[in-house]
Amino acid sequence: MFRRKLSALDYHNPAGFNCRDETEFRNFIVWLEDQKIRHYKIEDRGNLRNIHSEDWPKSFEKYMKDVNCPFKIQERQETVDWLLGLAVRLEYGDNADKYKDSSPDGAKNADNTAKNAEPLINLDVNNPDFKAGVMALANLLQIQRHDDYLVMLKAIRILVQERLTQDAIAKASQSKEGLPVALEKHILGFDTGDAVINEAAQILRLLHIEELRELQTKINEAIVAVQAIIADPKTDHRLGKVGR
Repeated sequence: MFRRKLSALDYHNPAGFNCRDETEFRNFIVWLEDQKIRHYKIEDRGNLRNIHSEDWPKSFEKYMKDVNCPFKIQERQETVDWLLGLAVRLEYGDNADKYKDSSPDGAKNADNTAKNAEPLINLDVNNPDFKAGVMALANLLQIQRHDDYLVMLKAIRILVQERLTQDAIAKASQSKEGLPVALEKHILGFDTGDAVINEAAQILRLLHIEELRELQTKINEAIVAVQAIIADPKTDHRLGKVGR
């Protein structure tokens, strides 16, 4: 999943990189800081370079905080992806003149077609705010987690289009005042010993259910609004295009 970014950064083994291998992972972090990110001064990289130290995880956790990585040390894939995104942006910034006019063969001719065919193509999937937003929506909608945040966003979009359209929300919001309710068909689940109190409890229960439905409708509306914002963000096109 990191192959393209590793290749863009001239990593020596982009196809075979395994972030779950502890030694390979630590060496990769050292290479990334030494060659691409360079957040620390050279003399301050000693703890990070000492990959055989028992305290290396603490040094790496401090490094994550220093570069403002939003993920926890246990979230290794997300951390690697975020650090690679940071390195790519820094690499591009250092070589802006080299890359500003470059484009793949045929990209200019297909640019407008690609934009029309895929509205998510210009998203910056390395943006921490984007990742946090997608994860929050996925958890809310109970969508299975995926390593590719763009894939999760597409799943969210499909779910919203199929189940949370404006027509569906409008239908759910329609008032049903004046409709008769047969209380005897709604089982209370307990008996107070008084028929009047039992009836009052049934009414309160039905009113509570109606309030929950209204709350769900408002939640659906909020989800649609957030999805609309995420699906069409104002991105910095100087950062390049996702998936290219």
